[in-house]
Amino acid sequence: MPVNYGSLPFLEQLAFFRAKLNLPTQKWDDLRGGAHDRAFVVAGAMQADLLMDLRAAVDKAIANGTTLADFKKNFDQIVADRGWAGWTGQGTKAGEAWRARVIYETNLFTSYAAGRYQQMQDVKKTRPYWRYRHSPASLDPRPEHLAWDGKVLSADDPWWSSHYPPCGFGCKCYVETLSPRDLAKSG
Repeated sequence: MPVNYGSLPFLEQLAFFRAKLNLPTQKWDDLRGGAHDRAFVVAGAMQADLLMDLRAAVDKAIANGTTLADFKKNFDQIVADRGWAGWTGQGTKAGEAWRARVIYETNLFTSYAAGRYQQMQDVKKTRPYWRYRHSPASLDPRPEHLAWDGKVLSADDPWWSSHYPPCGFGCKCYVETLSPRDLAKSG
């Protein structure tokens, strides 16, 4: 049987996501930088029960491989049940789909990257080099991300502290680990 997204649990990803604290916020930029690593936020979601339900839907997506279409249905139901109104995107089909996608993708990509980072730390002795990769899934690539594609540095290089993906909103870049043998093969 082929392995598809969600068919195997990704424990490091789940652990990262589940360690977050729910935090009501008015706007997307109420938190900055690393604060997002420790808090689950949805801009404009100020009610504890609404935030808890949205978090449960994201957790389900991470744990079970829920598709975006299924998440959108859950999102629509949560919004209706909790009477959430006045949020960005509300009132148009495209706007509502955009908002559900942002919540879904942002949380899946960031928790995946954090889980992957932990895995990469665990194999650093045998795979001590990291290669930055620009994802072809990016519809609007940033020039600097394209320029970094293929860059190989030691896993301990300080560059990674400011360049480990995601590097900005919507970034889909990723990092590969390399052994000394891999590095020699690639020249």
